[in-house]
Amino acid sequence: MVQVTELAARPTGGVLIENAAVLTVDDSFTIHDPGWVHFVDDRIAGLGEGAAPDDVRSTAAEVVDGTGHALMPGMTNGHTHLFQTFFRGLADDKPLLQWLRDCIWPGAVHLDADAAYLAGLVGMIENLRTGATAILDHQYVHVDPSIDDAICRAADESGVRYLLARGWADRNYPEIMCETPDQVLSHTETLRTQWHGHDNDRIRIELAPLLPWGCTADAMRETVAKTREWGAGTHIHCAETDEEVQLNLEERGMRHVEWLHDIGVLGPDFQLAHSVWLDDGELDLIAEAGASVVSCPVSNMYLASGVPRILDMRARGINIALASDGPGSNNRQDMFEVLKSTVLLQKVHHLDAMALQPEDSLEMACRGGATTFGTGDDTGVLAVGRKADIVMVDLRSIFIAPVHRVPSALVFNASPADVSDVWVDGRRCVAQGRSTIVDETALLEEATAAAARVFAKAGVESRLTR
Repeated sequence: MVQVTELAARPTGGVLIENAAVLTVDDSFTIHDPGWVHFVDDRIAGLGEGAAPDDVRSTAAEVVDGTGHALMPGMTNGHTHLFQTFFRGLADDKPLLQWLRDCIWPGAVHLDADAAYLAGLVGMIENLRTGATAILDHQYVHVDPSIDDAICRAADESGVRYLLARGWADRNYPEIMCETPDQVLSHTETLRTQWHGHDNDRIRIELAPLLPWGCTADAMRETVAKTREWGAGTHIHCAETDEEVQLNLEERGMRHVEWLHDIGVLGPDFQLAHSVWLDDGELDLIAEAGASVVSCPVSNMYLASGVPRILDMRARGINIALASDGPGSNNRQDMFEVLKSTVLLQKVHHLDAMALQPEDSLEMACRGGATTFGTGDDTGVLAVGRKADIVMVDLRSIFIAPVHRVPSALVFNASPADVSDVWVDGRRCVAQGRSTIVDETALLEEATAAAARVFAKAGVESRLTR
């Protein structure tokens, strides 16, 4: 098994980052340029314009020179499937339902805990290196009952802020992947006992029905009632494709959000992934319920699913988070690509160059994602008392400089290659563009071998490059 180094301890006296352009992503989108941020343990203790006060600089255990860099809140990747790091590039010519039947389902049923751990760890390092300090993982493969525990172990070791949304279906899915509500709740309660709230609440567990046509109304009501008893949320694929909406209309006479409302489960604790094919009535229901939408623009383009109604959602005050979706339908977990695609897709769709601005995209990825994750009061903004989930981006690149506007440079120019350092909960997880806990080359060698083993058992044709 790949060697993992324990995360470094938080230095006594904290860390001071100075001389950087500090994007707070607060209500006024304040930018301190140059500015400083000081965090002690897991919380931001101070920040501001210009030079840090002498007493802060003299007491900080570590001083980081941020000259030429931007500091921003860590982004939340609000919807992904980490096991799919093994499935990159297998869906280049398939729409969603065909992709599921031909690629995802045959491979997923042969996943084991060891492979899931490696796939998860690869995906977590990838997310951290793209500036996502929090991941909402819609984890729906449980053919080996120890898979979820293995992925939580990877999250513990990687240092990322992690929410395992434990997926389930009780109909219209491969039989081996279907479960009864009792099975779902029993397994999830065991998982919550072991992992929920672990490491200063860095790891969380909730439930995630796969999608409306994969769930019965009774199972939805029973599981949602239990998540509310836990004080947790519910994550679900919603109206990703027109074909899925038509399936629900033919069987139930209702669109996806209408059905969730009709069976009495839609609420402020719901996270609706994709939400592409929504009509006005459904948008009104989401707004009234206070639910969140998680938009995955790159995946929606990749699978030709459609264009989400972001402007109409924002006009109704709906909280929107951004996400990559799983690596099987993107194929990167690149939040900078998501930032740019979110803006450009709305501009070209509406033929309006002012449809969205870079600040809008950053707000959705940071604050919108934090709200969806359930940490809206703790993450998504750089402010005193907030969690020290911080990303430092090097702007001194031939692809970025000269920089006239930092938000524009981050959204339209930057890439994961420009992420130099990442702190989560006050601990450095990425330093000088590399993981602090694992040799990435060794990890990829082991992960590639595991992927080859999984696909060989599945009989799925792949030509893995080693």
